[in-house]
Amino acid sequence: MSRTLVIAAHPDEPEIYAGGTAALLARAGHAVKFLTLTNGDAGHHVMERGPLARRRAEEAWRAADALGVVDYGIFDIHDGLLEPTVANRLRVLAEIRAWRPDVVIALHADGPGHPDNRAAGRLVEHAVAFCTTRNVEAGKPPLARQPVCLVMTDYASLGFHEPDLAVAVDPVIDAKLDGCLAHASQFLEYAPWQRGFLDKAPAEGDVAGGRAFVEEYWREFLVADERARPLLEKQYGADRAAGVRYAETFKVAEYGRQVGEGELRDLLGIFG
Repeated sequence: MSRTLVIAAHPDEPEIYAGGTAALLARAGHAVKFLTLTNGDAGHHVMERGPLARRRAEEAWRAADALGVVDYGIFDIHDGLLEPTVANRLRVLAEIRAWRPDVVIALHADGPGHPDNRAAGRLVEHAVAFCTTRNVEAGKPPLARQPVCLVMTDYASLGFHEPDLAVAVDPVIDAKLDGCLAHASQFLEYAPWQRGFLDKAPAEGDVAGGRAFVEEYWREFLVADERARPLLEKQYGADRAAGVRYAETFKVAEYGRQVGEGELRDLLGIFG
């Protein structure tokens, strides 16, 4: 069974951008870890940094339980202050070496949007370059080979994200939605306040209402779009793909170990 490491900038991003794939991997017996490179302590309109960071860590572990993720690491870096420095690169390198993943899923390194997100993508790209290099010290032994790396979309990369792979997540959509709802500070409070629909947010604990709310307002990260459709047909066949409603898409990164389509399918093991 494979080991997967999903690396993002803030708690709640692995869940909405790759939570379904993580849940499928977990159900197939793979070990999945989430890692965020900031603690998310800027993301609220009412709470102060310290209490918010503690709350978001608690939410992260509830999300992990919903998805079957076995570990959730959060760097002690303030939200909004992540930089692609050598020191942070070595921290990411140490995490990759410690988890020893077969697959790394990361954010796009270039483009618009939150500077933390782009910095997180760049840090992963640069860390992977040295994960097998013996003489680059990071406190953990080097890997025997580089992981296969996939790039997930985020809110700012939707316009230029060009996926190579689509994963049907219908069997685990409730787990993905519940993983998002575990981050109540974001999906029921801060993001609705930012985007002007806080008055429509259901109460925390309203599972059915919460799932419907996330699906309505985060639809672009849940429902298969026109870019996913031909990839779904390729992966699952036309008949099965026609019945798919929910999907996540990934681009095979230009960095990391390069594999053919068949080896990638076998490595993930979730397309049967």
